[in-house]
Amino acid sequence: MYRKSLSCPFLVWASAFIIIPLLFIVYYGLTDKSGSFTLENLMAIATAEHSKALFLSLGLSLLSTAICLLLAYPLALILSESRLGKSGFVIFLFVLPMWMNFLLRTLAWVVLLDTNGVLDTVLKFFGLHGLKIINTPAAIVFGMVYDFLPFMILPIYNVISKIDVNVVNAARDLGANSFQTLYKVIFPLSIPGVVSGITMVFVPSLTTFVISTLLGGGKILLIGNVIEQEFMKGTSWHVGSGLSLVLMLFIIVSMILSSKYDNGEGNVL
Repeated sequence: MYRKSLSCPFLVWASAFIIIPLLFIVYYGLTDKSGSFTLENLMAIATAEHSKALFLSLGLSLLSTAICLLLAYPLALILSESRLGKSGFVIFLFVLPMWMNFLLRTLAWVVLLDTNGVLDTVLKFFGLHGLKIINTPAAIVFGMVYDFLPFMILPIYNVISKIDVNVVNAARDLGANSFQTLYKVIFPLSIPGVVSGITMVFVPSLTTFVISTLLGGGKILLIGNVIEQEFMKGTSWHVGSGLSLVLMLFIIVSMILSSKYDNGEGNVL
């Protein structure tokens, strides 16, 4: 009974900042301005502008997640086999950027990618053409990968580092080459970390609006930007809530699919 009472502060916090706000979103999303029940707010996702923003968000989120996976998995393998990876210093290096304000980290990319910015100036110094990448989907993907890459590396590294080295040695003793060992032994055992990393990158990438606002220059609207405008510019809280519920369905589906393979070993944050 005493242990259960220790959860009371969390229950109060969760009720005040999670459950009650969600109930408000559900209420606004399923009612009109007069308070009558309606599904029009949910169906607003079918309009040309909203559906375009949703599919663009899904595309960029999947692309950034795939890039993060391609970068993170080899790095996690290297770290798990190196002496440097055995120390907590490596984890500290990956967590350190997260201590910096998210907005400042994104603004740093604006300085790097902006026209006549750092990268453009360096390229012109060597006689090369500048990259006109700012205010494009590519710039948004760069920002997503930079901000969310640690969330892919840490779960994968956490799982791979726990794989029994005797299992890997046994596969090699039985004649498996490096590729076969990776494909048939290491990768299947690391799937929980991969799935956890994919979820931790895909969900914030799908819902982000800060990255697309700063690196897209307000010219590229993702579904997060559309929802943010519905609330902040006073267009319609009901439509914004309806779009939020639709977006929530995509997130729930992705989490259900990931829970099928994730046994919790990849969770490190």
